Amino acid sequence: MRYDIKNIKLAAVGKKRIEWAFKDMPVLNLVKARWQKEKPLNGVRLSACLHVTAETANLVRTLKAGGAKVLLCASNPLSTQDDVAAGLVKDFGINVYAIHGENKNIYYSHLEKALQFKPNITMDDGADLLWLLHTKYKKQVEQIWGSMEETTTGVIRLKALEQAGKLQAPIIAVNDAKTKNMFDNRYGTGQSTIDGIIRATDILIAGKNVVVAGYGWCGRGFASRARGMGAKVIITEVDEIKALEACMDGFQVMPMKQAARLGDLFCTLTGNTGVIREEHFRLMKDKAIVCNSGHFDVEINISELNKLAVKINKNVRNNVDEYVIKVESQKSKVKSIYLLADGRLINLAAAEGHPASVMDMSFSTQALACEFVAKNYQKLEKKIYNVPTEIEKYVADLKLKSMKISIDKLTKEQEKYLRSWEIGT
Repeated sequence: MRYDIKNIKLAAVGKKRIEWAFKDMPVLNLVKARWQKEKPLNGVRLSACLHVTAETANLVRTLKAGGAKVLLCASNPLSTQDDVAAGLVKDFGINVYAIHGENKNIYYSHLEKALQFKPNITMDDGADLLWLLHTKYKKQVEQIWGSMEETTTGVIRLKALEQAGKLQAPIIAVNDAKTKNMFDNRYGTGQSTIDGIIRATDILIAGKNVVVAGYGWCGRGFASRARGMGAKVIITEVDEIKALEACMDGFQVMPMKQAARLGDLFCTLTGNTGVIREEHFRLMKDKAIVCNSGHFDVEINISELNKLAVKINKNVRNNVDEYVIKVESQKSKVKSIYLLADGRLINLAAAEGHPASVMDMSFSTQALACEFVAKNYQKLEKKIYNVPTEIEKYVADLKLKSMKISIDKLTKEQEKYLRSWEIGT
């Protein structure tokens, strides 16, 4: 066993959480049962850089059941659940390198352990592992059969790498699968972000002006849930189509500079950098709350907030820091801005991440994409691939069946009609 975790004595609690989550992951249960018999990943060395949660634990257990030798490291310093990490090591025999609150040096040393494991297949949550492969571990890239990326941020980075002509491994964009982004990003992020904010602050959402930066699947999921709880929701966007869609969905749409004066609660979900910055902090109300639910901690410019602050009160509440800054219009007055979870993923830093039921689809898609790579890697080129349609349909079908839902099937006449071009008015 290879591991670096906080405390192995937390394993008993972690095991219970892992097993509890698995009860709500019926599709992954079926994949695991088949893999235990077929062993499609037999002999594969697999390194996964993911959020170390109870749901992720069941993905790596499934990979191991399929015959893979697995190492798991954290994809975010604050998303690791230490009891889950301990349970994976002690009770399920998984190599784990993850500690909640680890500093950057430890974080990157864990990424290096994942690559020193000499994987054939990698899984990424933000593309940090692939970045390291393309920089410090270039010689190992040729050993990679393929890699899965399951975040919007990671896919953006890898598409930039591909466009620059520097991508050196086949990538499956799991994030872009409908069984991932339409459910995990929308319903999972929507619910878990609300959960993280309430756990951190204990605020009432009803009546608040909530500013949502970004109207992709994550943003629209959070926006709809905030509105459902009685918030007055404002959307900021840089994409004309998404901005128009938000407007048609009944939300106010405006630039961040305008929204900054109105918001009580701000949440970034863009995958981009510097979304909330000095010019916005200066305009915010006293006691404005700012948080991020994008993958990296770059969406809120914390260094600029630090420079503005005349005083910083750390941990005024768990996962809440108070930044006291001068009010420009009234030189003798100050105001407070509350930053949640150091600007990192609020849904994982202050809560438990997405519910198991929605991660069931994402991780089943992830697992089956891994099986696809193991069977087809010799034919894959060094480019970004979508998840095969048959995998998406298989996962959706199994999920519907687990929910005791049946749907219609096309009649032969309907199939013929859809294939034809002759039939008109």
